[in-house]
Amino acid sequence: MFGAIARLAAVALAPFALAATAQAETAPAPAPAIPAGFDFSKMLRTIPLVDIPGQIPLRPAQTKALPEQWEMMTLGGMSNRNIRNVVNPTLTPVLPDPAKATGVAVIIAPGGGFRGLAIDHEGFEVARWLADRGIAVFVLKYRVIATPRDAGTYLQSVMQSMAGRTPEEIFRDPTPEALEDALAAIRLVRQRSAEWHVAPGKLGFVGFSAGAVATLGVGLAADPATRPDFIAPIYPPMAARPIPADAPPMFLAIALDDPLFGQGKPLGLIQSWRDAKRPLEVHLYEKGGHGFGMSGRFAGAALWIDEFYAWLKERGIQPK
Repeated sequence: MFGAIARLAAVALAPFALAATAQAETAPAPAPAIPAGFDFSKMLRTIPLVDIPGQIPLRPAQTKALPEQWEMMTLGGMSNRNIRNVVNPTLTPVLPDPAKATGVAVIIAPGGGFRGLAIDHEGFEVARWLADRGIAVFVLKYRVIATPRDAGTYLQSVMQSMAGRTPEEIFRDPTPEALEDALAAIRLVRQRSAEWHVAPGKLGFVGFSAGAVATLGVGLAADPATRPDFIAPIYPPMAARPIPADAPPMFLAIALDDPLFGQGKPLGLIQSWRDAKRPLEVHLYEKGGHGFGMSGRFAGAALWIDEFYAWLKERGIQPK
């Protein structure tokens, strides 16, 4: 349960989700139940399909598949669009004014537990912020796990997927489809770098939650030639893992009260990067929960994107 899905459970189903997480850390737990009579229509509402202008297919279309599903998710007085049942991955360029372009580029992977994509506050809102500062951005709509189209059944399936496992166990690695789409996005941007004015050595990958898992997946890919030049996982799983001696520089941001990967959890990923002696910048926020993205709900965590931008300058990636 990641990104948009995590916010659903954290706000509407907190007693059930957090209890399941706590039990899973000590012993296998049954799937938490959603209370009878819960009104899902107030939380997750289907909206018309959106044909994103300028999106580029990453693989031949599956024309016989059901269409992807767009929804409006409303939590805590905030509404954001979410996409489920994506079977045809795309990459959408969000390019800067040519007069501002710096040659830096990033691919953005929204989160959503590999079951959906928080396409706005972990996607296009981030893209527009960076593009306004001269960075070419490419929003990745990657394939996700098929889920029931009915909101109530969908959320119940999410809760069942939590039973008996910790978030770190569930989301240690990206799904094969998400990783394949992420690597395809990197190849596409590099193939068309001259067209999009992307400078050599300045292509990064930024991901949130499940998208952060995909970010680590491409950053630690076995073939160094397929990796991005820098990565920025935002609220990723923090378990330790092997890091190659030539891993890309990493910027990482997470809230210490993140109920999935921060609260009471070891921060092994940081030490792993340090042990490998690879460039690393880390921002740990006292408050922010999971999935803060561009919401601005927490003053400290809202600074992550400014700090990421400053890091790009300090490393000489973005011109000062």
